[in-house]
Amino acid sequence: MPRLRVRVLVVLVVLSGFLTVAGLPPATAATPALPSDSLWFDGAPLTVQGGRFTDGQGREIVLRGYNVSGETKLEENSGLPFASVADAQKSATALRALGGANTVRFLLSWAHAEPVRGQVDTGYLAAVTEQLRAFLDAGIRVFPDFHQDLYSRHLFNGGSWYTGDGAPKWAVDAGSYPAESCGVCLFWGQNITQNAAVQKAQYDFWHNAYGLQDAFLATAGSAMAYLRQHLSGPEFADIAGFDPYNEPYAGGYDSGQTSRTWEKDLLWPFYEKFRARMDAAGWQDKPAFVEPNLFWNANISTQKQEGGLLDADSLGPRYVFNTHFYDQKAISGVLMWGKAADGQYASDFATVRDRAASAGTAAVVSEFGHPLSGTVSDKAPTVLKAMYQALDSRLPGSGWWSNPSASGPVLSGTQWQWDLYSGRHHELMNGNPAKVLTSGDAWNGEDLSAAELDGSGNVTLRQDARLLDRLYPSATAGTTLAFTYEDRSRDGSTTLTWNPVPNALPNVARLVGSGRYGLLVWRSGDGTAPTELHLPASFLTASTTVVSDLGTAYGPPAYTGAGTPVAVAPEPGGTGSRRLLLTDPDSGVPHFALVTDGATAPPAELLTAARSELAAWLAAHF
Repeated sequence: MPRLRVRVLVVLVVLSGFLTVAGLPPATAATPALPSDSLWFDGAPLTVQGGRFTDGQGREIVLRGYNVSGETKLEENSGLPFASVADAQKSATALRALGGANTVRFLLSWAHAEPVRGQVDTGYLAAVTEQLRAFLDAGIRVFPDFHQDLYSRHLFNGGSWYTGDGAPKWAVDAGSYPAESCGVCLFWGQNITQNAAVQKAQYDFWHNAYGLQDAFLATAGSAMAYLRQHLSGPEFADIAGFDPYNEPYAGGYDSGQTSRTWEKDLLWPFYEKFRARMDAAGWQDKPAFVEPNLFWNANISTQKQEGGLLDADSLGPRYVFNTHFYDQKAISGVLMWGKAADGQYASDFATVRDRAASAGTAAVVSEFGHPLSGTVSDKAPTVLKAMYQALDSRLPGSGWWSNPSASGPVLSGTQWQWDLYSGRHHELMNGNPAKVLTSGDAWNGEDLSAAELDGSGNVTLRQDARLLDRLYPSATAGTTLAFTYEDRSRDGSTTLTWNPVPNALPNVARLVGSGRYGLLVWRSGDGTAPTELHLPASFLTASTTVVSDLGTAYGPPAYTGAGTPVAVAPEPGGTGSRRLLLTDPDSGVPHFALVTDGATAPPAELLTAARSELAAWLAAHF
């Protein structure tokens, strides 16, 4: 008998047809419906155990989603991601139903949280809380992030080519900073190392000049205490942790100091102080999502600096190794000709896995992405596919089937970004009414939002839904041994297939055909909750095929708890998103599940033959 404790199991779900929200077609989403659709194993707080994210049932959790949003970096909505709670709700529903997300990194602004030194703006925090709650209500985990880029917009004059975000005006006024200038800079990021005003301001923050760091920590503590007090218990349970500081960089090194010793002597002590503020604010059971030196994993050799919090010893369960990755070679337009290919970022993301493992904690890639307009935007379909591929597995597709045991853990990640107002901004750059920015992200020429509003005000995707709304193991009951997903996403009219089923498994290949497929291998644990895989909206329940050692199904049934080892249920939050539930009856045993939309009414003998092939493959490799 399955080890399932049956509790409240009233499931109301539509299991066929394309996903629609408020009657709209699958490419759009409107204001959310209300039912929670939660099951007994939902809603447990997230912790870090054994180097992985885990829930209250002991399942391994993978966080996937987006940054919400770069709008916080602008002034048009006073440092908030949205103009209204209604817009936040619309965005949350679409992000869940169309973007396949279960998590967001939610940006906050120090400048708006503490506009006057020593005075926290509770009105701003109240607005933040209500907008953040919209995502929690949609069944989405949240980790807030006090965001900064180039330290502060107040370093820049009204006629500047660039701008920043982060610190309030009083923090800039406290220092005697030179007139900002980047010289000949083609990209805004060059200001980090070439703009003397930005460098000096960052240096002062890390050295706590004028008490700047103390003030920031006090405001962060107040913000966390406010959220703790104003979110309900179940809401606060879905707060995954806190990201203390976006993309830290020294600004400049003291005599004899290196990037590594800066991390040890200045960055890590800051994180310990932030950790203490979390504890005091009631966040003691939640991890800090700490970022290393911004340039520790740069893929341009002249930018790369030694780092990765190497001297922090074991980060352990109270910290998460949190990093970013952008292909600066591809973005440059010069250092990488052509497009990304199979396994392009396998090594880069393997480095993230290895560093987190050596630090004894979980990892998250909290920013990754690529421009969607401009001279290098043609690379975006392949760059993003390769990045998601590297999140799923440390192997290229060409080597996955022959060596799956080296696949490694599935990485959590939040793509930059999800901006409801993409291309519709009205931002006065650095307060200059003669420089009103409307296009793209309205910030330093960037354009990376995966979503936008259409002419009717509905949320629609700007990238291939096959790329963004992915099959992935959101909760694994035991230990993930290997995972791969062939999304068949498009680069223009070309279908990108980087991991075809090998000819050695002819029945599996026949079953998958030209369709998409994912394959999860896991070792069962001691818990009773099922393994979950997020089902993309376009994976119609009625035409989804599952082949597992637990059972086979074409058009899996609704989850009833008892006697349904392979079943479908809604994801919590009432957005219409769905999950595949796999219930195993044992502990310590390897299992597999192939999920595909490639077959049409496959005969029972084909399902049986594919299952036999996969069982033999599993035995040979695990």
